[in-house]
Amino acid sequence: MINVLVADDELPAVEELAFLLGRDPRIGTIHRASGGAQALAILRAEGVDAVFLDIHMPGLDGLELARVIGEAPKPPVVVFVTADDDLALEAFELAAVDYLLKPVRADRLTVTVGRVAELVAQPSAAVEVEMITVDQGGVSRLIRLDEVRFVQAQGDYARLHTAEASYLIRVPLADLEQRWQDSGFLRIHRSYLVSMSCVTALKLGAARPTVSVSNADLPVSRRHLPALRERLQATRVRPSS
Repeated sequence: MINVLVADDELPAVEELAFLLGRDPRIGTIHRASGGAQALAILRAEGVDAVFLDIHMPGLDGLELARVIGEAPKPPVVVFVTADDDLALEAFELAAVDYLLKPVRADRLTVTVGRVAELVAQPSAAVEVEMITVDQGGVSRLIRLDEVRFVQAQGDYARLHTAEASYLIRVPLADLEQRWQDSGFLRIHRSYLVSMSCVTALKLGAARPTVSVSNADLPVSRRHLPALRERLQATRVRPSS
């Protein structure tokens, strides 16, 4: 069980996040704090595995609190929860495991708790995750590479598909194939690159083979089928007829 601390100067935000966390069977005790000073007092008195911090709090804000937490011999995992996405880079420089935007979606929080659980179970397994700068409505923001489920070629651009949205970046698919091959991505078609961890099925019964990634069925070219079969066998995803 993961014991957590939720810190936010807005009580409704604290209670809403605590409610969502309480629905996850991996979460144990949920501590609540209305500011940075109170959060520090709780951290000194209680065993906390992860903290969910609002960034904008009066007095000791979330970023400052994260710096203090990071000086501990065995610091808890840090997740930022905020309405602003313009501080994501600074947040990840502080070794935050995730950056959630308000209002927090339950399915997105489940993914975050999974990341927290992995780090709590194996602190030494922490690895630096590549961050990608994308444009959303004229505003630049950062997303994690492990949020990308598949990539679609669009001329000299590539569209990154995540659980929440899709983002167009000015990088050819061939360049991403080379850059991300060691991060679990595989080319399955001239127009598609997939994260193998997100593939749930390979369908061979139709006229053309496809792979299932989330709710999308993506085409697989005959040229790339052997390499895909080999990778799926290694990850034990069985083809369906």
